[in-house]
Amino acid sequence: MAPSSVTPDQALLEALRRKRAELRGSMDALELALAAPAPVGQARWAERVDVALVELSADFREHIDVTEGQDGLYADLRAAAPRLSDAVARLAREHRQIRELLDDLLARVRIPDSKTDVERVRDLGTNLLGLLVRHRQRGSDLVYEAYELDLGGET
Repeated sequence: MAPSSVTPDQALLEALRRKRAELRGSMDALELALAAPAPVGQARWAERVDVALVELSADFREHIDVTEGQDGLYADLRAAAPRLSDAVARLAREHRQIRELLDDLLARVRIPDSKTDVERVRDLGTNLLGLLVRHRQRGSDLVYEAYELDLGGET
């Protein structure tokens, strides 16, 4: 593939890198919260998961703002590489799917009544984390395809 002749907005890319790192940190916090023991002190477990979900939800909203906003990444990608419009649309659809799952999890974790509820929240939370990992990978691949630019493997 020939190098892209379009240079991405550096401020936008820096914001994207920052938001990706924050999102990754929130994902890690949710993973730890979900893995914590729940049988004793179930309310404490639910509170920890709730806090992690609230943080993840806020970081994901910011990610959507940086990508889907009027001057966001997706507008830049459509202008730089119209051939990638279908991939951009897919990522936007994933945003809605992930947002719905986040909202569902937030509602469920606030009132976990039984061990079954804990298991259901864990299953849905693990599914959410998998969706987010794949979404982030597709986003990185898309940026690379458009600009031949690696967003980096932030920690």
